Formats: sequence, structure tokens, C-alpha cells
Amino acid sequence: MHHAPVVVHRIFPSGGRQVTLRTANREEPLGLARSDEDLIEFLRRAGMPDPDDVVLGGTELVEWESDTPHVYEADQPTEDLP
Repeated sequence: MHHAPVVVHRIFPSGGRQVTLRTANREEPLGLARSDEDLIEFLRRAGMPDPDDVVLGGTELVEWESDTPHVYEADQPTEDLP
């Protein structure tokens, strides 16, 4: 079974997504991304070549868990007004 080396976890209720890097059967936390720019910067710091292409190019190197890719904020509940 193939596992992408970069995991962007589900959106926190307060916003943002935890990002981890899978290496040799473990996951190393890279930080809390609130945008694609944050994610690109985490990957750049981790030494990944061409992080812009990895994030924006739709490669199989990134696994987006649960939520829509490239979305970092939780949907706000809508309340019906009387």
C-alpha cells in the first residue's frame, strides 16, 4: 500500500491543519498550516525539492486527510435568524 510522505491532516475546529512528514515508519510534525504558503514553507524547511510543485501540482506526494485539499478553515455553522 502506498502512503504519501506528506500528510495534511483534517481541519481543526479553530482552523488550520497539522502537517506531518512520514519517514521510515514514523511521522514527524512539521507545523500547523493555515494556507498553502505555510505548507510550502514547511516542506522547503524540511528539504523537499520543489515544494511549490509538490503542493500546487497535485502530486501523489501529499495526502489530504478528510477535508477538501487546499482548504484550511472549518465551515462556520449557519444559524437561521428568526
